[in-house]
Amino acid sequence: MLRINDRIAIEDWELTEQFIRASGPGGQNVNKVSSAVELRFEAERSPNLPPPVKTRLRKLAGRRWTKDGALVLQVDETRSQARNRDIARDRLAELIAKACEKPKRRVPTRPTLGSKKRRLKAKKVRGEVKALRGKVDPD
Repeated sequence: MLRINDRIAIEDWELTEQFIRASGPGGQNVNKVSSAVELRFEAERSPNLPPPVKTRLRKLAGRRWTKDGALVLQVDETRSQARNRDIARDRLAELIAKACEKPKRRVPTRPTLGSKKRRLKAKKVRGEVKALRGKVDPD
C-alpha cells in the first residue's frame, strides 16, 4: 500500500510494475539486466481518489496519461532496479499529492487610476517622438 496523505492511500492492486531494459550507460550490463521500471497506476478506476483529484491529476500527468485512464511512469535513472522502483513510487506519490492541492481561485483586479494615467502619458510622449520623425520641409 502506498500512502499519499491521511485520507488517500493507493492499494497494491491498482499498481502494476513492469521491468524493462534501460537505455544509457551501463556497459555490457545494460543489454542483460532489466533495471528500468514502468509503473502503471489505474487512476480512472481507483476508488481511493475523489473525482476532482482525478481531474487535476489528468491535467498534471499530460502525456503520461493513457486513453484508458492509466498513469504510466518510466524510470531508468539508476542501474539498480530496486532504486528505480522506489523513485517511480515516490514520483507517483508526489504527483498525486500535488493533485490533492486545490488551486487558489484568482481574484480579478482592476488597474489603478495612477497606472492608467501613466500609461496614457507614455503613449502620448511616444506619439510625439514619432510625429517628429516626419520629413523636414526645406522652408
